[in-house]
Amino acid sequence: MKKSKYSLLLVLTLVLSMFLSACYGGSGGGGQQGGGTEGGNNNGGNGEGTEETTENVPQEIVVSESSEIPAMDSIMAQDTISFTTMNNVNEGLYRLSPDQEPVPGVAAGPAEANEDGTVYTIKLKDNAKWSNGDPVTANDFVFAWQRAVNPDNASPYGPYMMEGKIAGATEIVQEGAALDTLGVKAIDDTTLEVTLVKPIPFFESLMAFPTFYPQNQKFVEEQGENYAKSAENLLYNGPFVLSNWAGNTASSWEYAKNDNYWDKDNVSLTKISFNVVKDPQAAVNAFDAGEVDITGKLSSDVVPLYADDERLKSWLEPVIFWIKLNQTNEALQNVNIRRAIATAFNKEDLVTTILNNGSQPANYAVPAEFVTNPETGADFREANGDLLEYNAEEAKKLWEKGLEEIGQSEVKLVYLGGDTETAKKTDEYIRNQLETNLPGLTVDVQSVPFSVRLDRDNKLDYDLQFAGWGPDYLDPISFSDLWITDGGNNKMAYSSEQYDKLLKDAQTTLATEPGKRFEALQEAERVLLEEDAGLAPVYQRTSNLLINQNIEGFTYHTVGPEYSYKYIKVTGGE
Repeated sequence: MKKSKYSLLLVLTLVLSMFLSACYGGSGGGGQQGGGTEGGNNNGGNGEGTEETTENVPQEIVVSESSEIPAMDSIMAQDTISFTTMNNVNEGLYRLSPDQEPVPGVAAGPAEANEDGTVYTIKLKDNAKWSNGDPVTANDFVFAWQRAVNPDNASPYGPYMMEGKIAGATEIVQEGAALDTLGVKAIDDTTLEVTLVKPIPFFESLMAFPTFYPQNQKFVEEQGENYAKSAENLLYNGPFVLSNWAGNTASSWEYAKNDNYWDKDNVSLTKISFNVVKDPQAAVNAFDAGEVDITGKLSSDVVPLYADDERLKSWLEPVIFWIKLNQTNEALQNVNIRRAIATAFNKEDLVTTILNNGSQPANYAVPAEFVTNPETGADFREANGDLLEYNAEEAKKLWEKGLEEIGQSEVKLVYLGGDTETAKKTDEYIRNQLETNLPGLTVDVQSVPFSVRLDRDNKLDYDLQFAGWGPDYLDPISFSDLWITDGGNNKMAYSSEQYDKLLKDAQTTLATEPGKRFEALQEAERVLLEEDAGLAPVYQRTSNLLINQNIEGFTYHTVGPEYSYKYIKVTGGE
């Protein structure tokens, strides 16, 4: 973020993690993680000043992105880049402001709840429009949400986001109930009624997430199988429209200001150009050459070079990276094998020598400095501390015991990683650590584009997978419910009756007892890691970007989509 009035956001971001009394969050981050502008005229008029105003400066910027956009259908997206793009070209009932507060988007104002907090009525703006001029109606939400839970569509996020929250979702997903039994109704064109399974204190924040965005039924049905396959096969109702995007293999695309957006007068940027640059150094070189205004996340060898540079913006994210252990693999069904892998690599060394960007070792599955106990104020991490810490000697003993139990002397595992330079360095370090500390283990690292990794994740086509997660809302359950048996995001076949029961209790019998609910989720984390070694945590990310000093209002989010470009202005510089 820029200094000036927006510098406070770096502090507010973590302070406001308490905004919903220990509910959900993302680091930008909901979902899975894998040229300087010039211009202006003399503004003085009296012959003394040459200060440029925003109005004199072209409102265009160039941004480096680390990966292609995997999906633009809001019911099919499951990653940060897709969700962030949607956040900028579309809009739900609410959106997050620069200080992380949910503010009305398509909604005309705050949602009105009934006495027990299970039914919300939301009035829509009468001037919210799609990019083709059609009004955004209550039915657009009904249609999109029904698509998200329709089993025929196999939405990776719809069931995850709606089951246990929106009435009827579980019955539709698991029992094949009629779509019109979902708890969302269009009372009229501008009145939406949402019925919940139980009260959700973070309702408006949840409604800001892209899975709950509207879709224009007529347009979607006209497009058929082509819907969301390119910029031309989409409609937009957000601050910008997507252009020059040819699908999920495209390495460049643009945003243009949406002239049909209800709040267009408060959107300054007229054009944003994105280019996929997978080599962080190349992105930095372009930034220093004045060709890029905002870089992607910087690599370890770059961050120290800009440590004292005001253009460097850094913040600790509630985003964790881990190694997923696919337990359909016979060897990985053994708890000692899993525990050995999870403790056989030096996380401290990884973050200090390979990443070197402020990230910290993660011996946990729910991040630090993310949520606090609503009754005691204690950070989630205080109860469980560190779990599955690095211990090469003990890891070797566990490995040998596990090999004996499965009757093998050697194991070969396919390790699925990313294709960026930082990912390759990280994956090679972990491969070397595992093969060195666990004799008889061979790790085949396969570096693939993000969209390919997501596809193989859905198919469980891997043994080990380096992946990350940013929370979708400000609550520990945004991490905890990833690992429920057969859950929509549990793409590693982990299953525990004890874990499932703790999650069920947290969402039912303990839903109105926030302190006990919080403790149940802490116990679930202990079961996942300490008892089952179901996952191998690696590190919690610190983000580092370079941002042109002419940019004011750069906004990142700690929950859901990562960035909002709506608030950016290009100034005349210093």
